Amino acid sequence: MVRSSHLSRFTPIVSRNILGHIPFSAAPSVLADFTDILPSSPGLAVISGDLKFSAWPIEERITEAVVMIQKKEKVNSLKNVHENKTPLWPPPTKKNKRISKGKKGGKKKAADPFAKKDWYDIKAPSIFNTRNVGKTLVTRTQGTKIASEGLKHRVFEVSLADLQKDEDHSFRKIRLRAEDVQGKNVLTNFWGMDFTTDKLRSLVRKWQSLIEAHVDVKTTDNYTLRLFCIAFTKKRVNQQKRTCYAQSSQIRQIRRKMREIMVNQAQSCVLSELVQKFIPESIGKEIEKATQSIYPLQNVYIRKVKILKAPKFDLGRLMDVHGDSNEEIGVKLERPAEEPMAEATEVVGA
Repeated sequence: MVRSSHLSRFTPIVSRNILGHIPFSAAPSVLADFTDILPSSPGLAVISGDLKFSAWPIEERITEAVVMIQKKEKVNSLKNVHENKTPLWPPPTKKNKRISKGKKGGKKKAADPFAKKDWYDIKAPSIFNTRNVGKTLVTRTQGTKIASEGLKHRVFEVSLADLQKDEDHSFRKIRLRAEDVQGKNVLTNFWGMDFTTDKLRSLVRKWQSLIEAHVDVKTTDNYTLRLFCIAFTKKRVNQQKRTCYAQSSQIRQIRRKMREIMVNQAQSCVLSELVQKFIPESIGKEIEKATQSIYPLQNVYIRKVKILKAPKFDLGRLMDVHGDSNEEIGVKLERPAEEPMAEATEVVGA
């Protein structure tokens, strides 16, 4: 409760917006202007509230009246908020002019990422029937970032059926690595081979033995490769038994033969010649023929080739792989027989 000495100034108790600096004697009339307190009532009772303060001393009644004024202001403000249907929380914040107007200079437009890129043609080696494999994207040269450097050593995976225009080779996947860029052409070289998953799963069956072998070989042009071979046993001629399982000793002999043939075939040729042996599966046929005396085999394939180590880049060797890439190809036309020229006659008297 506030003492009467504090009420003489009246400022710490009453809101300045409502009462301001007023003398103690003028408090009843000023309170009547803003509240329902009657100045003529003997006890300054609060008419709008449930409590009446007529029995209290005058100092306490005025103090409670001021408290009721503040409460009434709060109730009125809550009513206004409810009528306007504005949420009580979070409290309303001041509008930021920058948010409504936006940043200076307007909103930046989203740049098209393809506007700064160029298309390059992918060229396969000349050992394949199709030379144009497809196209690839790269960012244009900007400052120290050169477009050709971003293209080098990219690896592209292409189906052998597309390279040879033959659907019988659709289960083989050829990997080509970009070695050099000339103009808008990306020159590639062989970088590996693999089988598709569906082909590999279709080969594995019951009642037969699966034999696998792998070996690291080095070609004459210093490429180090790892070859993976796969083979399956088959029934002998006139065999009545349902299964055709090979013994472990026979499997070891077959695996030894596989390694010997793969090493001999790879060490005697360059990489491009070795790739030409992969396409018709000549190595697999030779393995099948060599192991016929041990146990008959079927579905013998070089299923995977990995390049472990490549020699230092040589542009001349790459141009040999892409030998006829820049030659103009046309159709030879037969020249028509030359007509005999008329003999020149001298005109006398001209």
